[in-house]
Amino acid sequence: MKQLYIDFDGVILDTMTKTYKVLEESGIDKKDQTKVMEYFRNLDWKKLIAETDQINDSISEIKKICASKKFNVYILTHINSTNEMVEKIKYLHKVLPQVTVVSVPKEIPKTEVVNPSAAILIDDYSGNIREWQKKLGIGIKFVKEPEGSDYPEITHLSEVIDMFNQ
Repeated sequence: MKQLYIDFDGVILDTMTKTYKVLEESGIDKKDQTKVMEYFRNLDWKKLIAETDQINDSISEIKKICASKKFNVYILTHINSTNEMVEKIKYLHKVLPQVTVVSVPKEIPKTEVVNPSAAILIDDYSGNIREWQKKLGIGIKFVKEPEGSDYPEITHLSEVIDMFNQ
């Protein structure tokens, strides 16, 4: 079975759209990393997760992937605080109890925490996919609508099942 890592923010829940809107309304420049990190550290993650929609029925899609028995499925998510980690794990253990959650401090690349070699990463951020591929991993870009990026794209997570007929 192949290792399959699925990002959380922007893939499972649409947390980025919601948080970037609040950042903009607060007058925080997204390029000011110090203020952005402070904002994310102080965020009420329990409330954010409760109020944020799934993207393209992501939880059901992950259940389909698990049922296919083709992959060892993990959620691989960057975190800015312990509070963020706790709330993401609580949420995911409630909706996907069979899936292991791997939390990575934002300052560390995902490729430093898990071995990407021959493993699949589904992520909405091209930078993570680029780093993954440099370490011989397979990167798939998750998009809400097809974009025509430099990477294979999917709009529904279960599309990965047909991509890897073993």
